[in-house]
Amino acid sequence: MDLIINILAQEAAPGGGSGLGGFLPILIMFAAMYFLLFAPQRKKQKQHQKMITELTSGAEVVTSGGIYGTITNVKDDRFVLRIAENTKIEITKSSVATVVSTDSEST
Repeated sequence: MDLIINILAQEAAPGGGSGLGGFLPILIMFAAMYFLLFAPQRKKQKQHQKMITELTSGAEVVTSGGIYGTITNVKDDRFVLRIAENTKIEITKSSVATVVSTDSEST
């Protein structure tokens, strides 16, 4: 009986464990945050960037502000969007939210 009490007392004594044991829960928490939050967000950003680089004239898009339009011209850092007859606006490439259809789908 004394042997069991001595073993339990040694395990409960402060400073008896290694330094890694105290940081292990924190490391596991950061790893879980990475896989649950940061990795999916990075994947989504890469898909959005790929979508933007593949856009050409004639594609119908929706901007992040909810404006529907057709791309008429592609510039280095922006698109020229036709939103109505004789109405064109220039938007940044990153403000394109989704692609409704491309010109290859409509034919």
